[in-house]
Amino acid sequence: MTDTAYQHPLMAAYWKQLDTRFPQVEEVFEDCMAEALAVLTREGIDAYLEAGRVIGKLGRGAEPMLAFMEAWPSSAIAVGEAALPAVMALVQRMQKSPNGRAIAPFLQTLAPLARRLQSAEQLQHYLDITLDFMERTTGSIHGHHTTFPSPGLPEFLAQAPNLLSQLTLAGLKNWVEYGIRNYGSHPERQKDYFSLQSADSRAVLQRERHGTLLADVERKLDLYLRGLWQDSDHLVPYSTAFDEIRKPIPYYDKLGIRLPDVYDDAGDIAGIDRYRAALAHIVGHRRWSEAQIADNWSPFQRMAVEFFEDCRVETLLIRAYPGLRKLFLALHPAPLENACDPETTSCLRHRMAMLSRALLDPEHGYADADLNDFVARFHAVMAQGESSTEEIAALALSYVAKTRRQSDQFARVHFDDTVVDYRDDNRQLWKFIEAGDEEEAFDEQRKIEPGEEIHGLPPRHYPEWDYGSQTYRPDWACVYEALHPSGNPADIDRLLAKHGALAKRLKKMLDLLKPQDKVRIRYQEEGSELDLDVAIRSLIDFKGGATPDPRINMSHRTDGRDIAVMLLLDLSESLNEKAAGSDQTILELSQEAVSLLAWAIEKLGDSFAIAGFHSNTRHDVRYLHIKGYGEHFDDDVKARLAAMQAGWSTRMGAAMRHAAHYLGARRADKKLMLILTDGRPSDVDAHDERLLIEDARQAVKELDQDGIFTYCISLDPRADEYVSDIFGRQVTVVDHVERLPEKLPALFMALTK
Repeated sequence: MTDTAYQHPLMAAYWKQLDTRFPQVEEVFEDCMAEALAVLTREGIDAYLEAGRVIGKLGRGAEPMLAFMEAWPSSAIAVGEAALPAVMALVQRMQKSPNGRAIAPFLQTLAPLARRLQSAEQLQHYLDITLDFMERTTGSIHGHHTTFPSPGLPEFLAQAPNLLSQLTLAGLKNWVEYGIRNYGSHPERQKDYFSLQSADSRAVLQRERHGTLLADVERKLDLYLRGLWQDSDHLVPYSTAFDEIRKPIPYYDKLGIRLPDVYDDAGDIAGIDRYRAALAHIVGHRRWSEAQIADNWSPFQRMAVEFFEDCRVETLLIRAYPGLRKLFLALHPAPLENACDPETTSCLRHRMAMLSRALLDPEHGYADADLNDFVARFHAVMAQGESSTEEIAALALSYVAKTRRQSDQFARVHFDDTVVDYRDDNRQLWKFIEAGDEEEAFDEQRKIEPGEEIHGLPPRHYPEWDYGSQTYRPDWACVYEALHPSGNPADIDRLLAKHGALAKRLKKMLDLLKPQDKVRIRYQEEGSELDLDVAIRSLIDFKGGATPDPRINMSHRTDGRDIAVMLLLDLSESLNEKAAGSDQTILELSQEAVSLLAWAIEKLGDSFAIAGFHSNTRHDVRYLHIKGYGEHFDDDVKARLAAMQAGWSTRMGAAMRHAAHYLGARRADKKLMLILTDGRPSDVDAHDERLLIEDARQAVKELDQDGIFTYCISLDPRADEYVSDIFGRQVTVVDHVERLPEKLPALFMALTK
């Protein structure tokens, strides 16, 4: 095409101003200019063509120029023409660096980013993040500073619209910062991180995302399930961030209840209430729905059955808790009756959504005769009791037969206001006689490996400190807690009897530490007894005509210690070894010492708890409750103490953080955490021996900031090599383990006197 090929002389002048010969650009030039002329000023047109000309002369082929010509007009609508110099400045910086190949992905994603950011200021923040990323990762591989482009920059630019659909700019900056800090010198791992392929990348992304995270409310939801619905199962998160074509929706299977990893607030409905609505709906199916044979039913029939059954279980849920109606209706779309045109569009989903709304909302206001007829028939069936899935399915099939239309087959489908997003996908509502593609949606029965336990409570996730990058790895350690199994409490009684002489000596020390129970508080208008001195003086005043003092009573308060204690026991495999110079294992000696200490603390009246821990990689840290704060040192606690067993490894930081979760909630003037361990923090997946030591050290700092005093009793003769790094001076090394039953109670008393 030549300049004279354009019939309009102005278009020919624009083409000449662009000064390019790329045939790909020629093919779209008039369309691009038509859009640009509609939205840009005269000065904006000149700047647009000049920028296009510069990009075309970069020697990067037609792709960057095409991307810019197509993207800038719509970008300018969102962020303004004045943002173009900043965009071009970044293009020039990329061109002058080894990152010229990143220009095309940058320009290709410019338009969706501009529409998302909606201001030149916001776009500038994004450009600054990108420039900082490029400069800090370019040429940083293995010490080379001139020839290597940033490995992760093209991946980041491609993912940027997806990231900013979930993160604020501040969240994006934090996510990028973490990737640079941890993978700046690892090209392949950097690519995986910035392309959202690595678990670490997704974990940090989830941490920075807006909305209510399932990880943050998992325990509340678990209690909601157990307390309100007498149901329980694992809550398994899935991400909606990485499925662009078909977003997953809630469902349940053999492995648990699957929910989105994050819910934004929906109007006035908080994210946690959206989770509650989804769980209530799933509970309704688990309680009242029965699987139906679906082989001979059409997709329309199955859709109708699902909608009717969804409304049946929600009606039963509302009967149990009427307040759920308001929550369901707030989240349920309310389609307009005439919103879909059956002449051009399939209105099947629209009719079903209207019917669903009408079945739940007595004030739906729809005038359609068929709809109102089936609403009345539905409520008549429900008035007879709980009904059944089979009865409701029969009603649904009647609805299909009555309302089927030829237009239901149209390829164009009306989707607006038809998605009820708190409902599950109903996969468990169907069964098939013959195997087919549908069965891919069903999970096979989970196989429990030998020795594997099914955990009773959902896990808690804790960060772990990476001393190399000086950052936390978010949600890194997974802590499962359970009540310790029970044994024979008489075994503990025999241990206490064995140390009877020591117990007598301890009792004398305890008597000195015991608080004086009664301290008088005089001059009280109300009290536990009469204060005779004040009462007689008041009587004399009364007889003499003076106003008597009404404060003639006294009360008492306990002048005592206000201490809460957590005794945390390392139950790793090394406790099964024989103690030096003894025929007992370290576990047995620890058991004796803890029994004596528990007896002593009980005598003192301090609030205390006992727990044990061990780990098998970061994915499986076990935390076992032996005694709770609300329990006395009775036979139930002794039975758990008698059953103590050792195994696996020592991920101390995660256990300390979890113990602090309980200790920190106590109301006490002094909070003391005693850690009894026989070795350094370690685990089979931590190949750097300093990693878990540094994490435990960081955990001690965290607890100190929260007002929790930590103290370690180490049974490792080599503890001097590492224990002071973790606890500083807050440590005692017991060189002769056989003396532990004697030393541990005495040490506690010294710490708390």
